[in-house]
Amino acid sequence: MPHPLPPRRRKVVLALTICILGLAVMLAATAYTLRYGNIVRDPFTLTLPAGTPFDALKDSLEGKLTSPGRFRLLARAMGLEKRTFSGRYEIGKGTSAYRLAVRLRGRIQTPINLSFNNIRTMPQLAGTLERQLQADSAAFANVLLNDSIAAGYGFAPQEFIGMFIPNTYEVYWTVSPEEFAARMHREYLRFWNGERQGKLTRTGLSQKEVATLASIIDEETNRTDEMPAIAGVYINRLRRGMRLQADPTVKYAVGDFTLRRILYRHLDAPSPYNTYLYFGLPPGPIRMPSIAAMDAVLNYRQHDYYYFCARADLSGYHAFARTLEEHNRNARAYAAALDRLGIR
Repeated sequence: MPHPLPPRRRKVVLALTICILGLAVMLAATAYTLRYGNIVRDPFTLTLPAGTPFDALKDSLEGKLTSPGRFRLLARAMGLEKRTFSGRYEIGKGTSAYRLAVRLRGRIQTPINLSFNNIRTMPQLAGTLERQLQADSAAFANVLLNDSIAAGYGFAPQEFIGMFIPNTYEVYWTVSPEEFAARMHREYLRFWNGERQGKLTRTGLSQKEVATLASIIDEETNRTDEMPAIAGVYINRLRRGMRLQADPTVKYAVGDFTLRRILYRHLDAPSPYNTYLYFGLPPGPIRMPSIAAMDAVLNYRQHDYYYFCARADLSGYHAFARTLEEHNRNARAYAAALDRLGIR
């Protein structure tokens, strides 16, 4: 039968037990606070360039955490002080030190909505991407203007812009130019789904030719409701073996899209893109074609018009004609309207 502890020993054991329990409770409370305790009162966005060291991370968090010491304690325990960081993170109200540390350690970024449209050239696209993503325009231009990369996706350099479908895409801020190009190729294949492939046969054009024709239509009008009618005119001319005589291709050949009036001297611009000189479609798109214009080509309106020009009312719409005589009347009316406004 065990002997009872002396009173003094019992007091010591009791005191030690209480201390241990107290320490355990304190550690449990600390662990709970680190894991679940809120250190973010107001939401914020954290943007970290590639290779950001821990000290720079701390500077970025300055003034944003209600308990920076709690985060630093956990960061040391998780070995974050020896790491570098990158990415874009939207940190929500109520985030704990543990959740913040885990996101940064795992680079669990918040995606962004990347948008681009109304793009005429690859350098312009590179600049648009630079304003929304981590990589600079030079890095994007090195990919977008790379003939070997274009060829790897099955495009000639002058056709490559047609692979980039203008839209809004969910991507990570850190996406590299190479990853961006690969993503756009997947989106291109997704765009040319079974339904669009089925309509392609009706046009008699290839996917790349649809993009080229759509790029001309985008420059002809911003009225999406008349795009199918304009597409019908060009398809009629192609099938009849007529030159397209599209004014936007002349602007492209001259190198000046600001021209408000095409003059006879512009029509002799020596370029394969000048459809007043050459039959058929240009070698590639004259800009990045919009989805609306490409769908307008695929859903072109069947009619017997072979000509069109801007309406004399300057509404932005066009007057369509079956014969050259009728077209010339429309063109004279439009020219007179420009003369009245002093547009030369």
